[in-house]
Amino acid sequence: MKKEHIFSIETTWNGDIGTGTSAYEAYSRDHTISLPGKIQSIEGSSAPEFRGDSNKYNPEELFISAFSSCHMLWYLHLCADAGIIVKEYKDQATGILKMQNNSEGQFSEIALHPIVRITDESKIELALQLHEKAHQYCFISNSCNFSVKIILSNDSVLAY
Repeated sequence: MKKEHIFSIETTWNGDIGTGTSAYEAYSRDHTISLPGKIQSIEGSSAPEFRGDSNKYNPEELFISAFSSCHMLWYLHLCADAGIIVKEYKDQATGILKMQNNSEGQFSEIALHPIVRITDESKIELALQLHEKAHQYCFISNSCNFSVKIILSNDSVLAY
């Protein structure tokens, strides 16, 4: 297996509304995230709190989605290896961005709230345990310096 993988994207700002960045209020935060060969581009902006378009994905949401997606993909992999048939998976992930007085900020926590439906009720306990293993393997979680929590409840894994 390769020891290093390189990933890239292309980000294009399309927010010049006439005078470029002549003033903080004079430009749109709209941009496109794309890569040749991908089916679809992602239309982005900054969060509304930072003068962005609430109808487009912002970097903070995409950051949180990376954690949620990575955890889910590892979890599905581990369930397949363990003979657990997952039929549905949904996560309502959240993140806390702490702002400093000088407009700098950083995430202090991300919480994943996965809800999974499996076919075999006798494997619910194992399915719950595999969340911890998925968390340990998640490349994105392993790359951050703050808390990533997996919040599980009695409804986190349900059987049909």
